[in-house]
Amino acid sequence: MNTTFPDSASAPGRPDAGDDRLGPAVRLQHVGIAFRGVRALDDVTFDIPQGGISAVIGPNGAGKTTLFNCISGIYRHEGEIALGDRQIRSLRADQRARAGVARTFQTPMLIEEATVYDNVALGALPWTRTGAFGTAAALPRSRREATDARNRTLEIAADVGLSEDILGRWVSELAHADRRRVEIARALVAKPRLLMLDEPAAGLSAAEADELLDLIIAHGEHSGMTALLVEHDVSLVMRVARQVAVLDAGKLLAVGAPQDVRTDPAVIAAYLGPDDDEEAA
Repeated sequence: MNTTFPDSASAPGRPDAGDDRLGPAVRLQHVGIAFRGVRALDDVTFDIPQGGISAVIGPNGAGKTTLFNCISGIYRHEGEIALGDRQIRSLRADQRARAGVARTFQTPMLIEEATVYDNVALGALPWTRTGAFGTAAALPRSRREATDARNRTLEIAADVGLSEDILGRWVSELAHADRRRVEIARALVAKPRLLMLDEPAAGLSAAEADELLDLIIAHGEHSGMTALLVEHDVSLVMRVARQVAVLDAGKLLAVGAPQDVRTDPAVIAAYLGPDDDEEAA
């Protein structure tokens, strides 16, 4: 990958990157949701710090992806969610995207019979305002937005390792690692304040996963973006996250610095286990 973001005072990869003086990036208060009477999330309350990477971990069925769906607006939820100082509970998913929430999925959600470039360029939709009429009429603002969107699409594509020859290919032709890059590039083109990554390392080699997260860290340091990831690779989480929240059966089991969470007896009993905990340590 060609990471071209400027140098930052914080070294890439440091879990303590971020500025807590700015207040939390996201505040979750009493977030809950039930499906047919079963509580998928129950009174989840914690803050996601500004900047760097935070993570949500837990066993299968813990509610991790459900929490992502609540934050991104796919599910209507109980409780309050604030993005910075703005309450977003009443916003639809598209409105939350315009407010700065972007996400990826466990399996990349891409338009198969479209080019890589077109898939990545879709990320510009939340911050382009003139719409189809402005584009058709070639209004000055529309022309500027189109130029800005193209430049950002090409820049981000290069940063995530999508070469020019790949941009013209159909997404259906791509290997899994490149499909993952396309989805993350599209999310970054959206200029997110919060980027949510649902199992970004799934299907990638250790080297590819490290490279991808180095990119996310570098982008966040340059733009002020906060990243939140769900990931089953506990050793990776403990290496890159500045804060870890643990869910179990829809409830918040623990939240804190990685070194504290990985030695929490309740977390070890419910999820990590003694062997995983020793390996993470």
